[in-house]
Amino acid sequence: MRSFTIKTQSRCEMIDITGRVAEMVRESAIREGSCRVFVPHTTAAVTINENADPDVPRDLLAVLERLIPFSNGYRHTEGNSAAHVKASLFGPSQTVFIEEGRLVLGTWQSLFFCEFDGPRTRKVLVQLTAG
Repeated sequence: MRSFTIKTQSRCEMIDITGRVAEMVRESAIREGSCRVFVPHTTAAVTINENADPDVPRDLLAVLERLIPFSNGYRHTEGNSAAHVKASLFGPSQTVFIEEGRLVLGTWQSLFFCEFDGPRTRKVLVQLTAG
């Protein structure tokens, strides 16, 4: 298993991690298989979405804030219940196939680390499996 850290800058943000994960795939020399990306945090997530237009991640974050505002009478006393809900909706992991030594992503697709309770230093785990 491999890992890297991310230092987030905002309370909520989406960071393209495709390049870092693709580099790990290249360094592994795995030609065919799968790549599992996992974040071991309850207020962060990983998703796949468009990165050609930077307004797509901005729009996603804006919609999440409208639907799940940070201040909404939550019972959790730490004040980050909205972050837990958002992370649960997106999920802690994604799996991407590896073909010919590269991640199999659509033309517009990228892997995003999703921060919902920052700024923080976060860990991303990457497991590469041949086959």
